Amino acid sequence: MADSDDSDDLLERAREIQSRAHVPYSEYRVGAALETADGAVFVGCNLENANFSNSLHAEEVAVAEAVKRGHDDFARIAVSSGRRDGVTPCGMCRQTLAEFCDDDLVVICDEGEGEAPTEYTLGDLLPNTISQETLEDD
Repeated sequence: MADSDDSDDLLERAREIQSRAHVPYSEYRVGAALETADGAVFVGCNLENANFSNSLHAEEVAVAEAVKRGHDDFARIAVSSGRRDGVTPCGMCRQTLAEFCDDDLVVICDEGEGEAPTEYTLGDLLPNTISQETLEDD
């Protein structure tokens, strides 16, 4: 896993993008910073919609930004909420990450200033994921 200074930098990027979140309903800001294998970082924030099913999550926005720019090999993602409550990607975001990442993707979750972030792997958070292999007929 990356050293703590690198994790702190990635978390800071996730914290910074929260200010652009559109959260008029929940007021729960989330930011994500996704690092590619070659060190580029793409950020995303949540965008709520009155029809909640059309809302976009920070992790999805970061993945979309990276993919639209030609990146699909990811090393780490940091996730932070305005509450600094250790939020992890939701199930839908975990599945989106699994589309592009192996089980060893590092997921860094913000526990707040002065607290060490909690780190997981995507495999820890989403065991037995749905993949292309699980959808193929025998």
